[in-house]
Amino acid sequence: MLAVRRFRLATPALATLLLAGCFTAPPQEQRPVRPAHDMVAAIRAAGAREQSVIDVAPLRDPGISAWQEAAQADERAGRYTDAAAKLDQALKLSPESPELLQDRAEVAVRQHDYATAERLARQSWSLGPQLGPLCARNWQTVVEMRLQAGDEAGAAAARKGVQACHKEGVPRY
Repeated sequence: MLAVRRFRLATPALATLLLAGCFTAPPQEQRPVRPAHDMVAAIRAAGAREQSVIDVAPLRDPGISAWQEAAQADERAGRYTDAAAKLDQALKLSPESPELLQDRAEVAVRQHDYATAERLARQSWSLGPQLGPLCARNWQTVVEMRLQAGDEAGAAAARKGVQACHKEGVPRY
């Protein structure tokens, strides 16, 4: 009788242990993998490094500047869709602004819309000064997009474009 009683107490415990072994922990939530390389930082660094003797800075429309500043704030906050919408609004007012086109290209990179980013950077270059910091940002965008596409030859050609943005000054003694 004592053995039956122990068996009746042990049976639920044994069944619980056996069932626990059948279940697995739920899968951990997958976190997005951040690229080891921040493409937009590389693009902006190319422009910051460019110390060409020529740096064309057009006069800015205050209304356009307000849209740009609001878009920059959205981008810093990680609201890339909002930033893109604000830049699109500014581009409606000034569709041939090379700087706006490049800013929009950089937001497109953040949105992983690489085809649009490259198209806008090339359009910015064709409308822009084709020298100086903006030119370097344009071509570095193309470099990053070609690398993203696995096109090493295209990236190498675009790197030459970055180098061509530099114009040495006249040596003064």
